[in-house]
Amino acid sequence: MAEIIKGRGAYEGVMEGEALVLPESVQGWAGLDEKTGKIIEEANSKCGAYVGGKIIILPGAKGSNGWASHWNSAAEAGHKPLAWVIERLDSRCAAYIVELGIPTVVETETEACKVIRDGDLVRVDGDKGLVTILKRAGE
Repeated sequence: MAEIIKGRGAYEGVMEGEALVLPESVQGWAGLDEKTGKIIEEANSKCGAYVGGKIIILPGAKGSNGWASHWNSAAEAGHKPLAWVIERLDSRCAAYIVELGIPTVVETETEACKVIRDGDLVRVDGDKGLVTILKRAGE
């Protein structure tokens, strides 16, 4: 049976894909290589992971107010995520959500980073504010 996490829709649309969970978030500058779409923040548990074509699950932004511009540069270079699930919305995240225009659910009632695992197949419904875990990784 599918698990559902409720939140608030922040950008419309519905997208399904593989989850990449970033429990420590990631810096924009010095955290994300805009040319390759890979996480380069050495202290991050997901260093080396590729963000393009994934449903990104994170607690919120990390670093300066330029965070959104670094994610946007990576997307413009062809490394665009499919959708976002963000536990805590702030101005850095809001700027990126609007700039990129991908389905997004924010302010989840459950800590999405603890419930969703890398590789899970999830559906992000930005219209209804729902995140559905369709299939667990490895099942």
